[in-house]
Amino acid sequence: MKYYLAVDIGASSGRHILAHLEDGKIVLEEMYRFTNGNVTRDGHLCWELDRLFEEIVNGIAACAKAGKAPSSMGIDTWGVDFVLLDKNNQILGDTIAYRDSRTDDMDKLLETMISPEELYERTGIQKQLYNSIYQLLAIKNEHPEYIKNAEHYLMVPEYFNYLLTGVMMNEYTNATTGQLVNAVTKDWDYELLDRIGIPSKIFGKLHMPKTSVGMLKPEIAKKCGCQTEVILPATHDTGSAVLAVPANDDDFIYLSSGTWSLMGIERKYAECSLKSMKYNFTNEGGYDYRFRYLKNIMGLWMLQNVRKEMNTDNKTYTFPELIAMAKEADGFPSIVNCNDNSFLAPKSMTDAVRYYCERTGQKIPQSMGEVMVVIYNSLAQSYKDTVAELEEMSGRKFTRIHVVGGGCQDMFLNQKIKTFTGKEVYAGPVEGTALGNLMVQMLKDGSFKTLEEARECVASSFDVKKSRLIYN
Repeated sequence: MKYYLAVDIGASSGRHILAHLEDGKIVLEEMYRFTNGNVTRDGHLCWELDRLFEEIVNGIAACAKAGKAPSSMGIDTWGVDFVLLDKNNQILGDTIAYRDSRTDDMDKLLETMISPEELYERTGIQKQLYNSIYQLLAIKNEHPEYIKNAEHYLMVPEYFNYLLTGVMMNEYTNATTGQLVNAVTKDWDYELLDRIGIPSKIFGKLHMPKTSVGMLKPEIAKKCGCQTEVILPATHDTGSAVLAVPANDDDFIYLSSGTWSLMGIERKYAECSLKSMKYNFTNEGGYDYRFRYLKNIMGLWMLQNVRKEMNTDNKTYTFPELIAMAKEADGFPSIVNCNDNSFLAPKSMTDAVRYYCERTGQKIPQSMGEVMVVIYNSLAQSYKDTVAELEEMSGRKFTRIHVVGGGCQDMFLNQKIKTFTGKEVYAGPVEGTALGNLMVQMLKDGSFKTLEEARECVASSFDVKKSRLIYN
């Protein structure tokens, strides 16, 4: 039996998902799970990369111990975050997370170097203060010595690949998330880098998903109890998730539903017009140089935080319990802008929702059910607005929305999407990101000849629920 391993690391947890082909279908098995989150160091929100790497190794070892050593593996994570390495290949400073406030006001600094309009025309990437370009400016502002001493720029999954193999390799899809890649040349925008004072020497050649990074270093293979080949998937988790949409036509909008909601369509060319900029769409690079024309929406992060705030030593609320509360309060009228910066990293999400309603003159939710339904309705309204903008920008109507990722299990949210957008909603597969990662590995070794063939296999392998069959 041939096994493939996806290491899928999100903002709150990571999983090792093993796959094999059996009777023409993809079979998945979760082999290992670990927690993730930010820690505070010197007043900044940081990632624990050393601990995460230990968990990656532990998960590979768990596969080997079970007698299911993978022939290949790939790592995907969130976007924009990176490390700078010095001449000794050591990390310069802490690995600060995208939710940290260090990038506040960096947009004003960037505008003295390049106009927002030109920046969008060059990169096609929506303005988000956590983008890599703003993070680099923040480092340059706070620790100019790090920029001076940097020799290599590696995004988080690329750094893990380096620790595993000893090979440094930059990957295209993740690189595009940082607003540093030219949408036309599909390479680092070296002129842009020069204008903002970031040395281009630290950026390596961009490689596409399906590229082999290399084999595990001997000492790592010994710890893992097996040898395996490290392959580049779409290392940005959304890039992987979109690959797993079980459809081969172009009559759909995808929604990658997790901590973030990523909603959009696939295009052959980037849309870098001023109108697209006004709507705050982004053109992220995808597999085979496709563009993911999408919008980032705050997503389940808001619900996750409310649940965390409600949990006590005596009571842990499940999402079904929270959904039941929301259903009881359904009809509560207030709506918030999910992408308002006040929801990015609040001390209390519950208070942030209430305060937003107060300052916008809306009815203030009191019960937790009311807070929950405000979030649900606000997410659905964001999706409705995004659908309308996608249809306007593409000049066509879409009949359905494919929801992939963990959020597709929330049938209350799926019903809201259907009600607000008027589109058919297809939910699944749940493990969209891991599947997209695994599909690239299978394409690499020839198990699938084309992406279309791989998507057909996904459609036949997993239960994809259609909204109208579930709801009255």
